[in-house]
Amino acid sequence: MKIYTKSGDKGETSLVYGARVPKYADRVEAYGTCDEANSVIGLALSTLPQDDQWGELRGFFHIVQTKLFHIGAELATPADKKVGWPIQEQDVLELEAQIDTLDGHLPPLTNFVLPGGHPSAAALHVARTVVRRAERKAVQLSSTEEVNTVVIKYLNRLSDYLFVAARYVNSKTGNVEPNLHE
Repeated sequence: MKIYTKSGDKGETSLVYGARVPKYADRVEAYGTCDEANSVIGLALSTLPQDDQWGELRGFFHIVQTKLFHIGAELATPADKKVGWPIQEQDVLELEAQIDTLDGHLPPLTNFVLPGGHPSAAALHVARTVVRRAERKAVQLSSTEEVNTVVIKYLNRLSDYLFVAARYVNSKTGNVEPNLHE
């Protein structure tokens, strides 16, 4: 099987179950932005040190990347069709628990944090902003088509998780967290 199909050469793509839509459709923008976020998370993980102290964080990010893939599939599925792996409230609760765990290892925020520090932390901040865009795209899509409301919640919490994870990486690597001095 070849990787290229040539079926998108005229500006359309297929959704799950085969419906054809323009490549600029809100649904395509939403799931495409989730794919972007997933790629940036992969980049962030590639710059983490390869030692055992990062195993738990890597393990949870594997779950996050899988969930983002599922969200992409859900957003690529027309509203009248069945979704293979729907995002559920439990997924949001797991993100919240991870946010609380990582945040428990961090000093309280006293200033606005600027993206930067360790390369992995900086990439996690980029992922955070891409996830925020994915959330906006999903909300935009929900104004005209049915979208699982838990998808929007998950994306919202994921951006919070990425913020805390970036702070955590900076803390564990001994990098000074850039902040806005007033």
